[in-house]
Amino acid sequence: MTHLLHLDASARPGLAGKDAHGSHSRNLSQRFVSQWLTRRPHDSLTYRDIGQNRPSYINHDWIASAFTPDERREPWMQDALAESDQLVDELIASDVLVIGTPFYNFGMPAQLKAWVDQVVRLNRTVGIDETRLPDPYLPLLGDRPRHAVILTARGGIGFGPGGEMAHMNHLEPNLVTALNFIGITRIHQIAIEGQETGGEVLAASVTQAQQQVDALVAELQSAVAETAPALVSSAQTEPA
Repeated sequence: MTHLLHLDASARPGLAGKDAHGSHSRNLSQRFVSQWLTRRPHDSLTYRDIGQNRPSYINHDWIASAFTPDERREPWMQDALAESDQLVDELIASDVLVIGTPFYNFGMPAQLKAWVDQVVRLNRTVGIDETRLPDPYLPLLGDRPRHAVILTARGGIGFGPGGEMAHMNHLEPNLVTALNFIGITRIHQIAIEGQETGGEVLAASVTQAQQQVDALVAELQSAVAETAPALVSSAQTEPA
């Protein structure tokens, strides 16, 4: 059974085409998840609407607690990390991470950045080996083939790879860097562009993105089906 972790980061609670000022990124992410579960109804899902329920920003107590060894943490430190622990546990449990996010002012929404800051955690998702300088970091989530799907909606056009405005896009490159840093390297990106232009430009982009989502669901489900027997076989050979 494959487990999905679905995040929506848009400040807009509704869906484009259905609700006034609805979100295109939510449309894409919900399309991906609904198609996935329709084809594989026995798979499981954890959903977080971080656009409407923002994770906490990290503060002094969080930093002091996260960089204190487990055995030396005081009770208040455990409390300071409780939300982070839950978010990290959800990420570790996932096989496919689905992120629906708008493109705000050349980067990710503050809500999504707050989630990233909560899950990039020393000794939870990344380790340090000081004998490996100048790159001592050890990604801890490369233990199995996790996938991340980044579904984006942009107001302008040309912000994708190779586009005229690509150098101003700090959303997907930032997310990819953070996910690679903790060991998630199988990353897939689909974007809608042209919300500010509207009309045929937006409509064509929406149609293309929806088709890409459908194709990606089929592709990843085939990949999951291929890797599942190997994982089961590996588990059966482990000592009891």
